[in-house]
Amino acid sequence: MAFQVFHSKSSDDQTVKIPTIGLELTVRLSQDASGGLLNVMDTVNAPRFGPPLHRHPEAEVFRVMEGEYLYEVEGKRFQASTGDVVSVPGGVAHTFVNISDGPSRQLVMLLPAIDALAFFTGLGEVMATGMPDRAALAAYHSKWGMELLGPPIRA
Repeated sequence: MAFQVFHSKSSDDQTVKIPTIGLELTVRLSQDASGGLLNVMDTVNAPRFGPPLHRHPEAEVFRVMEGEYLYEVEGKRFQASTGDVVSVPGGVAHTFVNISDGPSRQLVMLLPAIDALAFFTGLGEVMATGMPDRAALAAYHSKWGMELLGPPIRA
């Protein structure tokens, strides 16, 4: 792969909004750009929103850029705030929720990369008319090698 510079407002950045789960996500570095090694995403979570408890083979690294989150990783809960970094190994059960009064933002790195834009665009389509039942949501995630383990946590 040739050397590349990715500017913070690259014309290649694509944003996906999924209001049902209070998520706005911008892919900053795609699997194609990284040769499949890494995704970099900028996420904004609305207050009291976060993903369900889940696991996937990819490792995930979160850097809280703004706000405060409650994380659960392998059954242990802890808070992370602006500047904190949370590293979750692949295959480990995890979730988080924005516990701030306003939107919170994280830089998320996924290793190795997946087609994050396709995953979140498809998830948005599944949720276009509201929250689907657990079976439909689990089936969608399963297509991507992910396992849903429980509901989102509450602060």
